[in-house]
Amino acid sequence: MNIQRLKAEIRGIEDPRRQWGNLRHKLEDIVIIGLCTLLCGGEDFDDMEEFGKERKEWLSEFLELPNGIPNGDTFRRVYERLESSELSKCLSNWLEVEREKRAIIAIDGKTICGSKSSAHKAFHVVSAWAVENQITLGELAVDEKSNEITAVPKLLDLINVEGAIVTADAMSCQKKIALKIIEKQADYVIGLKGNQGDLRDDVEFYFTERANIPKTVTSNKGHGRIEQREYFLETEIDWLWQKPDWAGLSGIGMVKSTVEKKGEAYEESRYFITSLTNLDEFARAVREHWSIENHLHWCLDVIFREDASRARKDNSPLNMNVIRKMALFLLKNADFGRKVGIRKKMLIAALNPDRLFQVLFQK
Repeated sequence: MNIQRLKAEIRGIEDPRRQWGNLRHKLEDIVIIGLCTLLCGGEDFDDMEEFGKERKEWLSEFLELPNGIPNGDTFRRVYERLESSELSKCLSNWLEVEREKRAIIAIDGKTICGSKSSAHKAFHVVSAWAVENQITLGELAVDEKSNEITAVPKLLDLINVEGAIVTADAMSCQKKIALKIIEKQADYVIGLKGNQGDLRDDVEFYFTERANIPKTVTSNKGHGRIEQREYFLETEIDWLWQKPDWAGLSGIGMVKSTVEKKGEAYEESRYFITSLTNLDEFARAVREHWSIENHLHWCLDVIFREDASRARKDNSPLNMNVIRKMALFLLKNADFGRKVGIRKKMLIAALNPDRLFQVLFQK
């Protein structure tokens, strides 16, 4: 990754500002300063201005800054008007990350709670998360969580999932979504709950009544608890009368979790439909789906304080979401030669411009 390629990608974005008169600040300067600010722990548009002023000499080594550092209002206006889909695409193109052929791509939505305003509801962003690469391949914003059903097929059209295993929760258990995944030449593992009443009941009844179904077992111990998970996959499902309605449906699965904590134990069973026929692949896909919650959504909330953000107007919540995700990827992949947490990396980058350069360009 290099600065010239990044600047070239940003220049490919349609500049939302007026295209006449004198534009005092270059779009690439505004985007790159914004990204650097978040890498160093900044949170808002005023922070971008302050970061730029404090690091002006360093920034001048690779940015033109024809009229110095933009003020906070300039950053705000630009991020309000930029098309978030274009910003996301240009940053993804810059990274040139090559995902594994048989990758797990987890799809899930997160509401940006602080984005609610008098003009619109809080934005709900549906993301496609490549688990092995720890990167967001694409995202799509909707007005509320219930619209996630229509957003998922559109999101799948924006990204390449060929050969991958797409995972999703029960909200995405829809025939059109399963069909779209198969059309994109991928496999799926999708949660099954009450929104597919008869199908869910039939699957649960089958696993309750049948024995000797192929399974694999994992066990984890930590944080004062012991958890054992049993993964079951049944691929002989010609008896399932709903099978012809679901594209690619090749198996039904169950995960039985037994948790022991402080001498007490409880069990939970979850059910799935899948196009997979391999038990180990099914178990891996179910386990790895939670990465989108633990390694993306949790980080956005706890490390970047996304839900507390005051960016609410127009596209600013969505563009800041894109920048945070890019900052998260760069921080996760920065190698400081020793084990360093993300928050510590942000502090070190803020204190040492050479480290910030290393994080930004993975040098």
